[in-house]
Order: sequence, then structure tokens, then C-alpha cells
Amino acid sequence: MKGRALLLILAILLAVPMFAQGQGQAPAPPPPSFPPEQLDQLVSRIALYPDSLLEQVLAAATFPDQIPDAAGWADQHHYLTGQALADAIQGDQLPWDPSVQALLPFPSVLEMMNSDMNWTTDLGNAFLAQQQDVMDAVQRERRKARDFGYLRSNAQIVVGGGPYITIDPVNPAYVVVPYYDPGIVFFAPRPGFFVGGGIRFGFGVTIGAFFRPWGWGLGRFDWGRHVVVINGAPWGRTWYNRGTYVHPYPGVRRYAPAQRVAERHALEQRSERERSAAREGRRPVEEHHGGDRDHR
Repeated sequence: MKGRALLLILAILLAVPMFAQGQGQAPAPPPPSFPPEQLDQLVSRIALYPDSLLEQVLAAATFPDQIPDAAGWADQHHYLTGQALADAIQGDQLPWDPSVQALLPFPSVLEMMNSDMNWTTDLGNAFLAQQQDVMDAVQRERRKARDFGYLRSNAQIVVGGGPYITIDPVNPAYVVVPYYDPGIVFFAPRPGFFVGGGIRFGFGVTIGAFFRPWGWGLGRFDWGRHVVVINGAPWGRTWYNRGTYVHPYPGVRRYAPAQRVAERHALEQRSERERSAAREGRRPVEEHHGGDRDHR
């Protein structure tokens, strides 16, 4: 009897610290679950982006807390292009994940993401928890736009018509950002509507070898296997490992926020004319330092 009582006391003593530890830690939240129709809506505003830009947006969206600061930096340094911009990104010792830094040449894209953080957060969470389903949703939306006559090859993009619809720039070093209304291009056109004007490709960014450290030119979608390759490696960040996963970017040093150096460049915010041109798929003329962002 005494032996049983002793065992019972020992069991209680062992259980108490375990219980206390469990009480002090909140259970990990379950992954979100987005139904297909919600995923279609989530990806609709980016589904017609060229594949190389789309994958960078999906990866960056998994770090939504970093998007506002990155959008501000991109806006203030928008007059820098090419090697000068790549040098500024490296030299400013930016603390954001390289997947977020990869979008700094595209201030209009970061502005779009920053203007609707609920959407950006949901998109990132969906990509973390349901990568395959997100890729399927992109294909569904592209198929609609193609079948209704809006999405087709032109002077800026090549639309692949295999079992999976791919979108690639005609010039791989020049990435266009299409402008379109999801409320139009994914639905049957009304009689007499000119479908050729449904998507504009007037705004683009030159992406040369200087941006390769951030994965440009070293990525692709493997649509059939539902794999996203960024910087030469499959993107492996998921809902469960999002706190520990580190994607390989050997050419980009990761700085802590405290390591940031003093700003070395002039800060020139875009004018409303420049912002409006990019938003509307028009070719913006750089108003600062005499540069033209669309110069190739």
C-alpha cells in the first residue's frame, strides 16, 4: 500500500512541472484553410503576372510584417535602377528577408501589397499552408483569362499553352507588370467589348545579372509537381516551419535591424504622376535625377 502511495506521489510531482510548462505556452495556431473559391479571389490580382514576378510576390507575402518598410524604401529609392539599385540594396544593410528585397526594383508592386495588408497576409498564409492549392488557383484564373481572349502572347509576354499556362517575358531581362481589372478579365466579355485592351503591359523593370543574388533568373514554377524554385532551390517555407526556415541566398547577407547603417542616398518619393502611371500600366517618366525607369 505504501509503495503504491509513493508511486502516486512521484507521478503527481512529475506531472506538475509538465502541466505548468504547458500552461505557460500557448498552443500553436492551426494552419488556415482557404476554399478554392477564396483562393481564386486571393490570387486574381497577381495571377497574370509573369511567372518570375509571381513567384517573388508569393514568397515575399509570407513576410507581411516586412512589406510596409520595404515599400517605403522602394518608393524613396525608385530613381535608382540596375547596378546602382543593387548596390544600394546591399550597401544599406537592409534587415528584410531576401525574398522581400527581391521586390525592391518594383515599387508599384510593393505599394499594391502595402495598400491592402489583409490581402497580403492572407496570400502569404495561403502560400505557407496550401502551396499546391495556390498554384492550382493561379492556373484556374489564367485559364479563364485565356479562354475569354484576354490573355495571349504579345510583344511583351509569351503565353505557354501546354497542360499548364505559363507567362514569360519576351525579354527575360525585362519584366513587365501587367495592369488589369480582375472584375473584367476573368469573366466572359460583354458583346462588343474589345478584349485586346483588357490587359496593359506598359510598365516594366530591367532585371539584369545584378539582381541574381535575390533569385532573379534562377527560379521557375514546376507546375506539374507543384514546386516553386527560387534562387535555384525549391521554396520550402511552410506554415509549420515558418519560424525557422531559411531559404538559401548565398549572395545576400542577412542583417539584423540594429546593424543598419545611416542612409547613403537621396530620398526622393515618387510623385503622384509616377505612381498613377505605374498603377495604370502606363510607362512612367522618371521625374528625379533625369532618369527614366523604363529605359532599357
